[in-house]
Amino acid sequence: MGQDVFARGLAGLDWAVVAAYALVVIGLGLWAGRKQASGTDFFLASRDSSWPVIGLSLLASNISSATLIGLAGAAYANGIAVYNYEWMASVILVFFCIFFLPFIIRAQVYTMPEFLERRFSRGTRAYFSGLTIFLSVFVDKAATLYGGALMLSLIFPGVPLWQMIMALAVLAGIYTIIGGLKAVLYTEVLQAVILLGAAVVLSIAAFDAVGGWHRIVESVPAYKLSLIRPMNDASVPWTGLITGVPILGFYFWCTNQFMVQRVLSARNLDHGRWGSLFAGLLKLPVLWLMVLPGTCAILLYPALKTPDLVYPTLMFDLLPTGLLGLVVAGFLAAIMSATASTFNSAATLFTMDFARHWNPDLDGKRLVLTGRLATCVFLAIAVVIAPQIERFGSVWQYLQGALSYTAPPIVAVFLIGLFWPRANARGAAAAIIAGLVIGIGMFFAINVTGSLQIHFLHVAPILLAASALAMVIGSLSAPPPPPEKTEGLLWNRGFFDAETAALAGTPLWANYRVLAIALLVATAVIVWRFA
Repeated sequence: MGQDVFARGLAGLDWAVVAAYALVVIGLGLWAGRKQASGTDFFLASRDSSWPVIGLSLLASNISSATLIGLAGAAYANGIAVYNYEWMASVILVFFCIFFLPFIIRAQVYTMPEFLERRFSRGTRAYFSGLTIFLSVFVDKAATLYGGALMLSLIFPGVPLWQMIMALAVLAGIYTIIGGLKAVLYTEVLQAVILLGAAVVLSIAAFDAVGGWHRIVESVPAYKLSLIRPMNDASVPWTGLITGVPILGFYFWCTNQFMVQRVLSARNLDHGRWGSLFAGLLKLPVLWLMVLPGTCAILLYPALKTPDLVYPTLMFDLLPTGLLGLVVAGFLAAIMSATASTFNSAATLFTMDFARHWNPDLDGKRLVLTGRLATCVFLAIAVVIAPQIERFGSVWQYLQGALSYTAPPIVAVFLIGLFWPRANARGAAAAIIAGLVIGIGMFFAINVTGSLQIHFLHVAPILLAASALAMVIGSLSAPPPPPEKTEGLLWNRGFFDAETAALAGTPLWANYRVLAIALLVATAVIVWRFA
């Protein structure tokens, strides 16, 4: 069972469900983005997003086709340790709400690189913006399009992979190019609901087919049901869990324009915080909805050719007509929402961090036009790169490995810049240069020559430490930053005390600190249960 299930294809009812979904999403996106008069409208949805929209949008942006395929595939190959990336997101988002979010909301920036320019220099902004565009287009969204096309190739085995990649890019690009972030946010709310509903349906079907949780416990090796793994584990060693995973998580959730742009669109700080914590809460059920179905597949399909086939195999083998169409629609929702949001954020970075710098006189309409043209270009680049991903093994390995060599220097710059007043532009430049040089050297030593044998999650803390040391030395070799580079951009105890006084009369249900503690407790219970 498993290799021939795709011959079934989609029935007429399934096609009707998928077609209705596509029409509704494109129509909603075009309607939501019909009026885009300024850069704030197009890139930040007029800064009027509410917390439910932010939370659902963050989830939809994060759970791409690459994530669906990657989580189930990793659970099939190595066990549930891949869930460590998911629950860690909740912890990182709590940190984000407490220490970081207030400053970027109050700075009223369009992009995270713009925040770095306020704190350090134009050069720091340009490097981070360029790096984020590269990672978003060449790594993240190329992987998303490849994962989606991989699933569609099972439905249309005679259609070349590149043609399906292009079709997916065009579908997501239609409303993104026209409607900007507001169109992306509106459609992502709908897509998040469809995605969660589809995941629930598939998870129930997988547990039912395998005979329930007790059958999994009895038949699957115990180590594949544990989150805490030995230091020499090939998937998520415990040392990588406490060092590498938080570093990658901080980059992804706290500094990556792809995710933070949703929070930047919040109508105020409270909605930004509530939305971020809501997203953290939505990440917790991923264990049952997207990871454990991959564990079920260990018993159902023990001889799959590649782990990346787990999720589509479950879909086509277990679901009846109609429900299959719903889950395929949910899969398409994951592709389109993540693709649309990434290209919108990449276009925002290019327009606000580069085009406006080259031509400061760009007005609202020309900013919007530039953003639309940039979206088209980035879509085309991702379509060209996506077919090459099959050379890298699994989708998940491709994504996490790429971040381990590139994200740590930026994480060092943000963290040290947030907490150390003495950090300056020379220090930031030193951190970036040191991290880049050492990262390139380690990449070649590990992946090209094979002279080093280091897990990618151990690479991240090594690069972070090297970058941090370079930043401290570089900062101390130059005068302290001027007051305008630190005023209102640093976390300190005085800020915490003032916030405590401001929260004194806030109801418990609206106090983000109470909500954050509740989220951490729920996360700890899950981790303890599956440790």
